[in-house]
Amino acid sequence: MRSEQVKKGVTKAPHRSLFKAMGYTDEELSRPLIGVANSFNEIIPGHLHLRTITEAVKAGIRMAGGTPVEFGVIGVCDGIAMGHEGMRFSLASRELIADSVEVMASAHCFDGLVLVPNCDKIVPGMLMAAARLNIPALMVSGGPMLAGELKGEKIDLNTVFEGVGAQAVGKITEEELTEIEERACPGCGSCSGMFTANTMNCLTEVLGLGLPGNGTIPAVDARRIRLAKLAGMKIIDLVKANLRPAQILTKEAFTNAFTVDMAVGGSTNTVLHLPAIAREVGVELDLNWINEVSKRTPHLCSLRPGGVHHIQDLDAAGGISAVLATLAQKDLINLECRSVTGGTIGDNIENARVLKTDVIRPLDQPYDEEGGLAILFGSLAPDGAVVKKAAVDPRMMVHEGPARVFDGEEGAIEAILGGKIKSGDVVVIRYEGPRGGPGMREMLSPTSAIAGMGLDREVALLTDGRFSGASRGASIGHISPEAAEGGPIALVQEGDRIRIDIPRNRLDLLVDETELEDRRRRWQRPAPKVTKGYLARYAKQVKSANTGAVTDADA
Repeated sequence: MRSEQVKKGVTKAPHRSLFKAMGYTDEELSRPLIGVANSFNEIIPGHLHLRTITEAVKAGIRMAGGTPVEFGVIGVCDGIAMGHEGMRFSLASRELIADSVEVMASAHCFDGLVLVPNCDKIVPGMLMAAARLNIPALMVSGGPMLAGELKGEKIDLNTVFEGVGAQAVGKITEEELTEIEERACPGCGSCSGMFTANTMNCLTEVLGLGLPGNGTIPAVDARRIRLAKLAGMKIIDLVKANLRPAQILTKEAFTNAFTVDMAVGGSTNTVLHLPAIAREVGVELDLNWINEVSKRTPHLCSLRPGGVHHIQDLDAAGGISAVLATLAQKDLINLECRSVTGGTIGDNIENARVLKTDVIRPLDQPYDEEGGLAILFGSLAPDGAVVKKAAVDPRMMVHEGPARVFDGEEGAIEAILGGKIKSGDVVVIRYEGPRGGPGMREMLSPTSAIAGMGLDREVALLTDGRFSGASRGASIGHISPEAAEGGPIALVQEGDRIRIDIPRNRLDLLVDETELEDRRRRWQRPAPKVTKGYLARYAKQVKSANTGAVTDADA
């Protein structure tokens, strides 16, 4: 066992003495030491109950003959960080989370890891650490929040964001917005909908690093506690079998993950996170390959923000296992991929079935013959951009309009709420990329304002930043190269015509190449927005969005 490096032999007497200072007994030290990474805090609703989940994990570890060692991990609430300087730290925190888990597991020679996250960057950060460390590991999330309810209809956090836009144009009163605010988020859990946190928790199941139910069992359901106990027990099996993430996270596993992502219409942020996780085990995921997966995968689930169903509905319909079983009928899933259950994905879904065909549609009745995400290329995005086409109104799948250009999110929000954006406009928000932001802020506030004002069927929004999984409409992000690197988005001028053609995977700036070359010669790289602290270091190291916005030196 790895932990023998800190607990076995005469020379480790000082180490054992320190363990005993914390109350560990010789019996506990004779067992496998399992690190339990707990990202509990009191600022993220999805993490508020993680002490309870972690205690269940630790109980499972002890039942199976191991010794749990809990340590803390940071987390940013994307909703609370949204729309101000705090959002610069959200994506950047992913690297800190991965690094901190690596530090703790390596410094203390844990034999295995159970990772307990729930929300946006915490999940992929922990998965990156597990892949990098390559010691037996599995993840159990805190589970999704239940949807709120108002006047007989389900609502969620996205309803509140869109309510801001609706109130701005007089569709609802301030009092009605307050009522939505009071009821949208009824308790703990990751925000209800196929937003980034829930997408990544679901895909953790598909990758094989989470147990069935990890993505969809509600946070307040007792099944979540039982799942956590089972996760604690399973890690001991993984340690005994020496089954490690690199044996699970194969190219086929990532293919399965993107296939399910397309079928459920997941968050655009998976295009950042899955490639970053894959790099940790030496698997390269090309953006063109993602389009290939999308084109052969039917879109089976219409979940918030693009549809009416919430994660609790997906759970009631049979969960991710039922989605996998449906896709397997068309040979779209590699059933031989391994899982932390100790079996294969095929073993895991052997008894899975769809319980609600209105939530998980049959293969012959999909919402669309192709998947819910698309990668766009063209003169405005030579290295790619991403759109959640499952959340785009059919009338905006092909659109051409004049650019309304903003060098930052704040100016765009002011113009949108001030009524300065008109039908047909293409809002361009730039210098918000990984390096230029820095931190690649999410644009939920402007997209929600557009949707709330009823303009999501008439106005497109493009950015070298990114979107929340809760965004809907013709919202195209991750435009690469970013403006701060002199990408074509930096050369767009007010009134330029931009053409979007999602079915053909195109995004083009309709400006003569001679004119663009003249603009390119005159363009000057802007001064860094942040010159000290973590974000300044991050901005110097981070790579383009098409790499997954990784920071490793040889990316």
